[in-house]
Amino acid sequence: MRLLAALVAVACTAGLASGEDAIQKSLTGAQGDPVRGRAIVTSRQVGLCLLCHSGPFPEERFQGNLAPSLAGAGSRWSEGQLRQRIADSSQITPATIMPAYHRTEGLTRVAPAFQGKPVLSAQQIEDVVAFLMTLKN
Repeated sequence: MRLLAALVAVACTAGLASGEDAIQKSLTGAQGDPVRGRAIVTSRQVGLCLLCHSGPFPEERFQGNLAPSLAGAGSRWSEGQLRQRIADSSQITPATIMPAYHRTEGLTRVAPAFQGKPVLSAQQIEDVVAFLMTLKN
């Protein structure tokens, strides 16, 4: 598990070393599933994305307004940029309130049961990226 966390940490910072704001390569080596990604984004138990974001989800009554709308996300950001923002957006904006969904080190106030565990797995990150890439204007 620690080896996986270390590999993800390297992957998260690899694109940034060259001045990019993206993780270019898939965390799993494969494309994600947009149907599973949509379920994660709209889930009030898994992704919790709609606590802060809004988007083209007419069936969801309560959507956030703290963060940018997810509508058109696939037009505004590349796959790699979305991957970075979801995995650990603090690499781009250190003062962000966006959770680091795939970072496990350097976090504070984490319940003992969740220490060392990412909020979303690498596959879940790829699924969310695949879904967000479908949201074009």
